[in-house]
Amino acid sequence: MGYVNGLKCRECGREYAVEPIYVCEFCFGPLEVVYDYKKIMKVLTRKTIEKREKNLWRYKELLPVDGEPQVGLKSGYTPLIKADNLAKELGIKELYIKDDTVVHPTLSFKDRVVAVALTKAKEFGFDTVACASTGNLAHSVSAHGAKAGFKRFVFIPATLEPSKIVASLVYEPHLVAVDGNYDEVNRLCSEIANKYNWAFVNINIRPFYAEGSKTQGFEIIEQLGWKAPDNVVVPCASGSLLTKIWKSFREFKEIGILKELYTKVFAAQATGCSPISTAIKQETDMIRPVKPNTVAKSLAIGNPADGFYALQVVKQTGGYGEDVSDEEIIEGIKMLARTEGVFAETAGGVTLACTKKLIEAGRINRDETTVICITGNGLKTQEALTGHTISPYYIKPNLASFEEALKKIQNTK
Repeated sequence: MGYVNGLKCRECGREYAVEPIYVCEFCFGPLEVVYDYKKIMKVLTRKTIEKREKNLWRYKELLPVDGEPQVGLKSGYTPLIKADNLAKELGIKELYIKDDTVVHPTLSFKDRVVAVALTKAKEFGFDTVACASTGNLAHSVSAHGAKAGFKRFVFIPATLEPSKIVASLVYEPHLVAVDGNYDEVNRLCSEIANKYNWAFVNINIRPFYAEGSKTQGFEIIEQLGWKAPDNVVVPCASGSLLTKIWKSFREFKEIGILKELYTKVFAAQATGCSPISTAIKQETDMIRPVKPNTVAKSLAIGNPADGFYALQVVKQTGGYGEDVSDEEIIEGIKMLARTEGVFAETAGGVTLACTKKLIEAGRINRDETTVICITGNGLKTQEALTGHTISPYYIKPNLASFEEALKKIQNTK
């Protein structure tokens, strides 16, 4: 039994049936899934959730599918790590890492959204799935699509890191590398989606796809002992993840699972692509598109589709936006690895480095509980660290050579 009432325009409020559409035909505003919360609260409780398999589908009544889940049955329910070492270094009382570096199967939070999108694509009867991607989404559509038996087309900027390209090609999709940035790739895909009867997960299936991000927020609440954090810091590319984490908090409050909600939501971006954080700092509702120039390619969306809505969430919750340089991003990656043993991709470096600046500026209270969202694995972006790590010690295969190196190691302390 489904719990979706339909789709609704986020701008004019017009309602639509559940179909593979994503914009309002009257005002061209984006469509969002609307649920029957009164119906859901009768069946979805803490006890019900706790008895279910530890994957993202344990919250299935708040996800836009009609039948049983068909994709991503091993995805989600990643660790929420109490980061005491990192908290001490940053000088705050209580810090947690929502660690999506270990999401099955492709090691980024995109496995959540794709699991929902492809389940919905099956319900709609599509045989081909596609996406425009900065890398992680391409991996997830390629992998989940292979497992689910779809034909797959993935479109990426040709300048993506070689390791990210290989991480899609291994699943043997039809990969198309476009000579342009992500925004240009996305525009091309919009044209293709209008001509071919394919399920583009982040275009015509976008309203359903985006709902998968909520599962990260649901898990944060559950793993904190059914409480919301005081602060949550979220990396922003399109801005969708930030808005959906906030929506998940509100939905748990709506159906009675969450008793109180006072969370402040913070947006983290790279300075080389920071249209959302710039608008927040300038106290304007205008999101001005930019040309991306950052090492954090997974966040390099210069014209963010959900930028305005992310901005509204930040303002409503009393949060803020911050951005960091490429040098700060690299230091953020290294700090997270050195203190907590978590190797994040560049987006994770952005989130941690922004959190550090927010704490130092007094935007995040040092005595409150803070969660930072780490969305992808560092094995995906090793190129970014070239020349920025310590060097190994090269020795001969004998004890004397080792002890000579050991003296050097001891002298550096």
